[in-house]
Amino acid sequence: MSTAHGARARARIEVTAAIKDEARRQLAAEGAARLSLRAVARELGMASSALYRYFPSRDELLTALIIDAYDSLGERAEAAHAAAAAAGPVQRWTTVCEAVRDWALDHPHEYALIYGTPVPGYTAPQTTVPAAARVGLLLIGIARDAYRGLGLARPSLPADLRPEAERMAADLAPDLPPETVTALVAAWAQLFGLVGFELFGQFNRLVEDRAAFFRHAAGQLAQGVGLVYPQRGPAS
Repeated sequence: MSTAHGARARARIEVTAAIKDEARRQLAAEGAARLSLRAVARELGMASSALYRYFPSRDELLTALIIDAYDSLGERAEAAHAAAAAAGPVQRWTTVCEAVRDWALDHPHEYALIYGTPVPGYTAPQTTVPAAARVGLLLIGIARDAYRGLGLARPSLPADLRPEAERMAADLAPDLPPETVTALVAAWAQLFGLVGFELFGQFNRLVEDRAAFFRHAAGQLAQGVGLVYPQRGPAS
């Protein structure tokens, strides 16, 4: 790589980072629906035409911010999980859930971007899926390890839900029982519901010790998935 080419590449990285940082400031001040490329360019002292060379549309900038947010959340959860690798499945599960909550409290506007009200006129592309799946894959992995080891207590499953449960299992984790996969999907939704209720004020004047409440609720989610003791072997 030539010196000039390397300098241009570094400059592009720096400008891209500055654009994203200013966009995040706008998210905090105005919300995602009012994000404007022209406003970002104006705050950075750039011509709009120059900014369009980095992000041709508002939607492309939103997509970049969404992927960054999911990756930041995923990295926090994965680091917490790695630190608890020697613990049992319930502790690992709770650790990941608490890392999700901690990240959301540290990054409320980015959390709102990925789990809050959808942005009018914007549809997230498939490129966001790998980053969005990182926390879910961690939780599936914890259930998988338990299933292969001490075992899982299988949740009940109504007969009329079994076809849908089998479809979800085939898509998400074909090596796990459909009952478990259905419970995992429900736990995923409840986890982010708990975080969202705290972050967006629904627990105000209701829950005071929110860390203790969340830890207990995360443990209940683990029970719902089947991470309970005594555990049965997978063949039982």
